Amino acid sequence: MKRRFANVLPLPVQKALRALGSDMRDARLRRRIPTALMAERAGISRTTLVKAEKGDAGVSMGIYATLLFVLGLIDRLEELATAGRDDVGLALEQERLPKRIRLRRHGV
Repeated sequence: MKRRFANVLPLPVQKALRALGSDMRDARLRRRIPTALMAERAGISRTTLVKAEKGDAGVSMGIYATLLFVLGLIDRLEELATAGRDDVGLALEQERLPKRIRLRRHGV
């Protein structure tokens, strides 16, 4: 029996993909772009567009990125994992900072 990829994804990932797809669909509709034209601009089939707008985990990250580009929203993708938004990473880095710095004396 074949197992679907989405079944092994954590539930928050599935929800995030569905939300992304839904948001992209809403953005396309606000711009009054028909599915055929959107798919053509992205260089994909209408079937793949529909899957992406449903948040299908089998759609590649590159296709999601291209759709965001076509919608004029690619700048938001660039900001997703920037260091400034990585609260956990910044907190861990802060913990590892030395408490004090000792200068080495040369020749003593």
